[in-house]
Amino acid sequence: MTHDLQAQIGDDPSLLLVDDDENFVNRLARAMEKRGFRPISTRSVAEAMAAIRNAPPAYAVIDLRLEDGSGLDVVEALRESREDARIIVLTGYGAIATAVAAVKMGATDYLSKPADATEVTSALLSAGEILPPPPENPMSADRVRWEHIQRVYEQCDRNISETARRLHMHRRTLQRILAKREPR
Repeated sequence: MTHDLQAQIGDDPSLLLVDDDENFVNRLARAMEKRGFRPISTRSVAEAMAAIRNAPPAYAVIDLRLEDGSGLDVVEALRESREDARIIVLTGYGAIATAVAAVKMGATDYLSKPADATEVTSALLSAGEILPPPPENPMSADRVRWEHIQRVYEQCDRNISETARRLHMHRRTLQRILAKREPR
């Protein structure tokens, strides 16, 4: 399998990993190295920009939200330095708007966190013409709705009235939803 992967990766196995979660980026780096990539781990926009200036990689996995800025800046810088780079954007929110922005700036694809090394490898090496296979255990519709409500609630600084207004819901309905346990 490693030889087959090596052939898919090509002559330049350089891989830039950008994520401020140290444990995640280190685990992913080890797993990607076993698959034949040559990873460089960075934990900030500044470190990633320095790595790109030093040697633009053939592959990149970039988290959108970093402590010192947006991963979109890294996507843009890498695309300018190396047009043929395959760039995967990781997002903890799976927001369609940010995914579209990332692809417009030059990302090849995006994955929602948590993504494992197999998913990342598949996304980096996919031809892009076909849709990825459906997830094995997708979130239920109730869970997706609950996650969306929670995200808007947090973005509104846990203000129930403001959240209800933005979601076009009655405030009491929202309070009942928030009081319940999360769906599976």
